[in-house]
Parts: sequence; structure tokens; C-alpha cells
Amino acid sequence: MLRDALDGLTVVDFTQIGAGPTCTMLLADMGSRVLKVEAPAGEMGRGLGPGWIGDDSALFHGFNRNKLGVSLDLKSPEGLAVARRLVAGADIVVESMRPGVMARLGLGHEDLTAMHPGLIYCSISAYGQEGPYADRAGVDGIVQADSGLMSLIGAAGGEPCKVQAPVVDVMTGYVACMGILAKLAQRARDGQGGHLDVNLLNSALALQQSSITSYFADDEPPVRAGSAAPYSAPNQAFETRDGWIMVAAYMPDRWKRLCGLLRLDHLADDPRFATSPLRVANRAQLVELLTAVFRTRSTAQWLPVLKEADILCAPVASYEDVARHPQVAANRMIGQVRHASLGTIRMPGFPINSAEENARPSTPAPACGEHTREVLLAMGYADGEVAALSAAGAVHCADIHQGRLEPEIS
Repeated sequence: MLRDALDGLTVVDFTQIGAGPTCTMLLADMGSRVLKVEAPAGEMGRGLGPGWIGDDSALFHGFNRNKLGVSLDLKSPEGLAVARRLVAGADIVVESMRPGVMARLGLGHEDLTAMHPGLIYCSISAYGQEGPYADRAGVDGIVQADSGLMSLIGAAGGEPCKVQAPVVDVMTGYVACMGILAKLAQRARDGQGGHLDVNLLNSALALQQSSITSYFADDEPPVRAGSAAPYSAPNQAFETRDGWIMVAAYMPDRWKRLCGLLRLDHLADDPRFATSPLRVANRAQLVELLTAVFRTRSTAQWLPVLKEADILCAPVASYEDVARHPQVAANRMIGQVRHASLGTIRMPGFPINSAEENARPSTPAPACGEHTREVLLAMGYADGEVAALSAAGAVHCADIHQGRLEPEIS
């Protein structure tokens, strides 16, 4: 199973908020022992809400399952010494500091690989480790704007919009994980580690592969078109009597069947709509004609009729709808992680081979410093040494252990 694929590997995680934690969560989901290193006050992602589970944000819980929480003060020599000792026993380091910060701490790629040549070191930043923007900070929304993604989103003539889910962060996390897996395969051949430079800007551009390639083909900037696909029609959401339904019927056979189904047979022979490119060019007129018919029935009435005719369609679902979606349930994609003090926490699960993989238990996100003591003891520190480091403020050991309970999968 993929949930065992990386068993035996140790990852030291110096990341926060979205991109880095997504990467390390995936590595943890696949069996790695991930040591999440936070400052004594906790990482910034714990405070990003609304959406709270206990004292921490839902965002933090959603990106940090299956990890062990270690809290160090990297501004203290003693805390840095613990960090270096953590890395000495690790296979992978993932960090998301601004370029140069880790090097100034003595935890940069060159510093750590000098003592550990097999180390795979992944740096995640907004714009990359080199270049004119390397020292700029950036978050998901900023890079959505700077990468052109925001210019695609929204209704024609309206203001630019961002994707409300942090898609650039998550995409970057997946890209970083993919790079690390490739490096692991390479290391298995030559025994060498290496440095990976992963950034939000590159990931955001890769996310727009089709749109940017289309722009380069004709130098025509994209036009915001709401739910409509820029390259085909009809391929968008249509208003029904009580909601919205997404319909994709741009293939020739499906277009003709849709015309017959809506009792608009004459449109199949209308020269304005003879091909998908023509339907794109005359989209406004087409949408007006189709919407007039779609509004005569409810979404629930349209769905079986369209599916019977093999017209691709789906309701525009709310999260309430998604939570009870029968295929989501069949894939076991919504996990229920049981937390000792916070109760049941629900979140999306592991997305590859989900029905099989998500049957495996997951543990909830750690409290800040929850596992500091047990990790340090496992590294060879004595009880007295841990107590001295804690008293000096170099490490933080959570006072109350969360207590792991077996999760349930819905």
C-alpha cells in the first residue's frame, strides 16, 4: 500500500501555513516519520481563521495530520544544536523560510549536506531561491495575482477574483512532494541527496498549462467568462429553476443530442453554432437560448434526463452536498480523525487509491511541542538534558499530551 511506501524515512519539517505542510503531510500519509518543527509560540498557520477547531485553525488541522510536533527556539544556540541533531538522523528536510534565512541560521542546504551528503533538502518559497524576486515574500493570493491566475477568474466585465481554496499552495505542496519522490529514486541509484528549489510562482504557472499555452499560440489574453470553458461550448453552468447545473456538450454528437433533448433541434443546423469554435465565438447568444429552457425545470429534474442522453453534467454542489456525495463516500475520501480532547475532526483524506488508502488510520495534527520530549529521548537525550533545554527555553514540551485515538473513516 502507498501508506507504507515511505516507511522508515524521517522528514524534518521547517514549514508553515499551506504549501510546505501539504508536502510533508503527503510524505506522512505515505509512511514517513515527519517531525514538524515549530517555534514555542507555534506556526503562523495555527492562527488563520475563521474556521476553528479548539484553539487552532481548521486550516492547520487540515494540513498537518500524521506528524509529530517538536518545538524548538531556533534563535538560541541550544535550539539550533537540537535542530542539527534532528537533521543528522533524517533523510529529508523541507523548509519554507524566505531564501537566505536557513543559511543564516546555519541550517542551509550547503551546511547540512556537508555533514549529511545523502540528505534531500527541499526549499519552498514564493518566487524561487535565485532571481530578482527571490527575496520577496508571497502567499497564495499574491501569487494567484502575480502569475496571471486571477486574471482568468470571475465574470466577464467584473472584478478579478481568486480561487478561495489555496490552490497554488496545495499545488506547490504536491509539486514538492513529487520532486522529493524523484530525488529518493535517484538517491537509491547513486546514494546522493540534493537540493530542490520549489516555488509558488512556478507551480501557479504549471497550473495554467493550457491557458498560457493558448496565449502563446495567438497572443490573445484570456477573457473572464465565469464558469464557461474558454476553449469549448456549451461547457459551463446553466441556471435552472432552483439552482445551477454544469453541462459539457461541446462534442458533435452530444451537442446534437442536447439540441434534441431541449427541443431546440434547429440550433444543430444553425450556422452560428455549427462547430465548437463557432459556439465559443457566439457564446452569449447560445447561452441565452439554452438558459431559457434550463430554467423551466429544477436541477434534480434535469440531471436524470441529461444523464440518460449521455450528456456530461453535474449539479453545482455546495460543501453540504459534497459531504453526502455517494462517490465521495465510496472513495472514503472524508476521514473522521478522533482527537482526545477535541472530538471528531473531519477532513479530506489521501487522494490516491482513496478507498483502500483511506481505510488506514490517521492521527490528528499535533499540539505545539506535543512530541518534543519523546523525540528528544528517542534521539538519545537524557531526561535531565531535556529538562535543562526546556528550562532554558531552547525547546518547548507541551504540558498536556493530546492522546492519540483511532480515527474513523466515513
